[in-house]
Amino acid sequence: MTQAYTPEDVWRLLAELLAAQKETERRFQETDRRFQETDRRFQDLEQRFQETAQRFQETDRRFQETDRRFQETERLLREEARQLNQQIGKLGNRLGEFVEWQVRPAVLRLFQSRGIAVSQLYSDVILQDGNESLEIDLLVVNTDEAVLIEVKTKLSQGDVDEHLERIAKFRRLAHQYRGTKLLGAVAGMIVPPEVARYAYRQGLFVLAQSGDGVTILNDPQFQPRAW
Repeated sequence: MTQAYTPEDVWRLLAELLAAQKETERRFQETDRRFQETDRRFQDLEQRFQETAQRFQETDRRFQETDRRFQETERLLREEARQLNQQIGKLGNRLGEFVEWQVRPAVLRLFQSRGIAVSQLYSDVILQDGNESLEIDLLVVNTDEAVLIEVKTKLSQGDVDEHLERIAKFRRLAHQYRGTKLLGAVAGMIVPPEVARYAYRQGLFVLAQSGDGVTILNDPQFQPRAW
């Protein structure tokens, strides 16, 4: 037997269907909203991936640029080193020319003018005694006196101190000069005034370039130290 529906039942069912339809529509809207949010997030992620890719590309470009600059810097340093070696070589040649054409021809005359009657000149003197060795740039001598001369491109206080030690060592090693009065001198293409004064105080003659020749800077009243 078929159940009879009253008008109230029909309206109640219609109300329930309408409510269910609204709920379904709400859920569809919520689902669509979530899809849109998910799509927005995917788009945001895609944008971030693109930005990250661009940053990686920019970083790679900067690394390549840095590498290029390093290579260029290395090339410039090699070129500077090559030029420096050339300059050092030229400077060494200038020192050799300074000794050959200016100092060596003048030293005998210069010391003779100071009353030191030296008459013999020796270059690049090497002494060897057991494990000790010594090199002297120039040595001028007579029977009673010897002047040990150290020649530098630019004279420094350290050069002066080393030469003082060299003279003391010469006294120990040069047995043939045991009875000889030893004097010391330093010469330089460039002699700073403070270094010249320091050498004076140590009792050394100071020779320096003057025009096309060499001169002794010490005043005529200078009394050299004897070893």
